[in-house]
Amino acid sequence: RERREEFAERLFDHAKIGIGAASVAEIDTINILRATFLAMSRAVAALSAVLGETPAWALVDGNQAPKLPCRVQTIVGGVGKSLSIAAASLVATVTRDRLMHALAPRYPGYGWETNVGYPTKIHRDAILSRGITPHHRKRFVHIQRSFDLELASESNTAD
Repeated sequence: RERREEFAERLFDHAKIGIGAASVAEIDTINILRATFLAMSRAVAALSAVLGETPAWALVDGNQAPKLPCRVQTIVGGVGKSLSIAAASLVATVTRDRLMHALAPRYPGYGWETNVGYPTKIHRDAILSRGITPHHRKRFVHIQRSFDLELASESNTAD
């Protein structure tokens, strides 16, 4: 984590960066892939604002190209093949981790200060005991499984 933070700070100091995100509600409504494309579009718009013009190219890790106001090149396994994609992935990870660390004190017990939202045992147990927060994706398979288990448990004790 410390190395990611260090490299991210270097990127923020020396590169033009545009960050885009999609909300939990958007992810649950339009699905993770479309929300990812929406976040990419927002990142290109943010970068365009920083640059004062639209970038000529966007490199995308994967095999599907979002509709962007510039040319798009997809690269399967792009994090391992493109320094630009690796840098973007690093910035995205650090940005997400910082958001999760900021949320952790508001929602104690979910372990967000260490698991940054990944479904660790502590996180899953907290969902079962405390419920979901507005920051949980209700359509995420681990959330659905947790509630299926909870509902099954309740129906077994009711019998």
